[in-house]
Amino acid sequence: MKIIDIRNYDKIPVGELGRPVFDTRALELTVSDILQQVKEKGDEAVKQFTLQFDKTSLERVKVSAWEIEEAVSQLSPELKSAIREAKSNIELFHGQQFEKPAPVMTMPGVTCWRKTVAIEKVGLYIPGGTAPLFSTLLMLGIPAKIAGCREIVLCSPPDSEGRLHPAILYAAQQVGITKIFKIGGVQAIAAMAYGTATVPKVYKIFGPGNQYVTCAKQLVQKDGLAIDMPAGPSEVAVYADLTANPVFAAADLLSQAEHGTDSQVVLVSPFSGMVEDILAAVDEQLALLPRAAVARLALENSRAFLVKDDEQAMELLNEYAPEHLILACKNPEELAAKVVNAGSVFLGHYSPESVGDYASGTNHVLPTNGYARAYSGVSLDSFVKKITFQQLTKEGIRQIGRTVELMAEAEGLEAHANAVRVRVAAS
Repeated sequence: MKIIDIRNYDKIPVGELGRPVFDTRALELTVSDILQQVKEKGDEAVKQFTLQFDKTSLERVKVSAWEIEEAVSQLSPELKSAIREAKSNIELFHGQQFEKPAPVMTMPGVTCWRKTVAIEKVGLYIPGGTAPLFSTLLMLGIPAKIAGCREIVLCSPPDSEGRLHPAILYAAQQVGITKIFKIGGVQAIAAMAYGTATVPKVYKIFGPGNQYVTCAKQLVQKDGLAIDMPAGPSEVAVYADLTANPVFAAADLLSQAEHGTDSQVVLVSPFSGMVEDILAAVDEQLALLPRAAVARLALENSRAFLVKDDEQAMELLNEYAPEHLILACKNPEELAAKVVNAGSVFLGHYSPESVGDYASGTNHVLPTNGYARAYSGVSLDSFVKKITFQQLTKEGIRQIGRTVELMAEAEGLEAHANAVRVRVAAS
């Protein structure tokens, strides 16, 4: 990790906060071609790309009931119990996010209200390559079920034997998802966006993925399909004061660095000695990781910032807008109140980002690449629409009628004014 000392800077060096950059022009051409072929050829193209990219030939892309039963039998009781406990916590947290309609009488005879309605058809993309993210299935499937989505379509890439990871299938069974397809990458996004003879078309697509999946989601959005959010590689920022435990902080940094070579981690501290201790712990722990090669490349894209105080630290962190922010300090509640740009925040020395990834209850599908400045993470709201209603009585149209007439006439929209005028006359 590169160490950058900004203690004498008057302004935050925004140029040092950049994420890894990719050439998207060639990427978009490749992705567009795959999207178009699936749109035109449907299942035939899906199977062709599955053979090309996942190195497996599939007769059926839909997961059968016996495949789920077989997968369930392969998991240890301990892992099944862990998945069920995580499911319970996620259900509890997301179940509290319902909003009850609250009618408002804006003036006598004029009543307005808003109703929450589930998106009917949603598609969930669950990565399954170097890390089968069955936890993401819980994060997406559970709020979709709570919201009441009528049709939930799940796509995940198969392994070389044409199978999905058993934990993905067990998590799907626990959530109650039955439309499961062994399709990955761009072809999965295309299948859910446009529909095929086998895969139903959906109205909104959720889920993280590599740069190809992310690009595909952004391109189908141009065709009018909704997506959860723009997303990129995983990232974490850790703020550490003198009370931080270097071993804990190093583990937190590596927990994100191991996601992928394009991930990024950021360390912020006012104390050079603490930075040195944490980076030394990173080196020690890195040597023991099975995914050390991946994490090492991610660390090349990463930064450690020396700041003069808490105030400069929070200014820098809000400018960076991390996906995950860990406040490993003596006053985490005080600093948390100053957070305005972050996907999810973890307070204190015993709140690792990993608990949010798996089982605390909060959602781990979060905005990355600085999008936390304007986007929220996935929640129950992501799976619903808010429809407004209004109802006027005769008294109501008389009360508000002249206001609407004057405004419509001023805009030169006579028919608008007349739609009110004829009702006032009749009331």
